[in-house]
Amino acid sequence: MATDNAEPYVEPVGDTLTVPLHREELRVGTRAVDTGRGVRIHKTVSEHPRHIDETLLYDELDVRHVTVDKIVPLSEAPAARQEGDTLIVPVVEEVLVTERRLRIKEEVHITRTRRTRTQTGTVMLREEDVVVERFDEGPHK
Repeated sequence: MATDNAEPYVEPVGDTLTVPLHREELRVGTRAVDTGRGVRIHKTVSEHPRHIDETLLYDELDVRHVTVDKIVPLSEAPAARQEGDTLIVPVVEEVLVTERRLRIKEEVHITRTRRTRTQTGTVMLREEDVVVERFDEGPHK
């Protein structure tokens, strides 16, 4: 027997009442959907000449051989030395006499002169540009 009111239908069975119960359930999940939308990226590389005008620093060496011709004892063998901007490197040889001695045959004088010069020229510099294009190929789902 059904009624029009909002109360649930209750059916008596002997001394027992039966009341129907309802329960709602929820299931949540994900799925891939092709929306038809996308992005296209264009990258271009361009070169632009740039003029440079830069001062460079460099060393210039002047090498001279200076004759010395001097005999020195082995205990006084000369070492390289610095005099101002000049590096002096002794060149020795052994000579045989009654005893062995060192004779300074020559010295090599190396003078450093610091100079500058201007270097001009053109160099190519690269530059990248990116364009992003959005597009829609199909209906939205």
